[in-house]
Amino acid sequence: MLEKTPEATANKTSNAIHPFDRATQAVNMDGRWRGTASEDYFAFVGPFGGTTAATMLRAIMAQPECTGDPLSVTVNLCAPVARGTFDLTARLMKATRSTQHWMIELSQGGEVAAFMTAVFAVRRPSWSHQPAQMPPAPPFDAIEPLPDSGISPWVRQYRFRFVEGTPGYGKGLREPLGSPYSRMWLSDALPRRIDFLSLLSMCDTFFARIFHVRGEIVPIGTVTMTTMFHADAADLAAEDTTVVLGAADARSFHKSFSDQTGELWSPGGRLLATTSQTVYFKA
Repeated sequence: MLEKTPEATANKTSNAIHPFDRATQAVNMDGRWRGTASEDYFAFVGPFGGTTAATMLRAIMAQPECTGDPLSVTVNLCAPVARGTFDLTARLMKATRSTQHWMIELSQGGEVAAFMTAVFAVRRPSWSHQPAQMPPAPPFDAIEPLPDSGISPWVRQYRFRFVEGTPGYGKGLREPLGSPYSRMWLSDALPRRIDFLSLLSMCDTFFARIFHVRGEIVPIGTVTMTTMFHADAADLAAEDTTVVLGAADARSFHKSFSDQTGELWSPGGRLLATTSQTVYFKA
């Protein structure tokens, strides 16, 4: 049978809730789950997609029937989330001896703005092998962070220390075009221990690959993002880290949409999560 994993607790500093935990909290009000779009994590036209996804995952993890740890999550961002509150409706679609399959909708004004499917599982001892190798990188502290005068509020909630592919944006198309690949150390601006919620959000922190290629900022939006976790709660507790090494790339930009892939590694070389996205762009 599945076993209940202890719910992650919010990181606290000076008796205050961490901004990320405040932004992703979901409250049960008379049987209805509700969240609030955080101004601290706003992007161009709505909240940063990573915190929206993390809020939805947190709401699933808070359900009494939820057991195990997140294994795979797909979030579809249908429309920008507006300022103010939103409703969350979670449903257990199917449970087996090993897994649970969940669906959750985020709605405002009776319209669905985002929905997520999530698979939870209990990882039991087994044969293990990690063919993937962590990309080389100098130590976290050896690299200066990107200036925090971010292009939108959510960027200021993180610290980006680029190893390769440091962004540089001008006012026109770069010639020749740049590489879509980048590698960076990543952490919350206010240190917070890495857990499933922060991993999911961090999978959306990679700047749009088109920015790196064109050397300019153009209108973009994540349409769908799938994240697979390669560690359970015990593994994350053992890593006990507030930083990850991220690597991101893209393969095609065509007729207003592009792909985007990413990896998040612990400083010790464990692959914690992989992600793939479809991104809309206007250029």
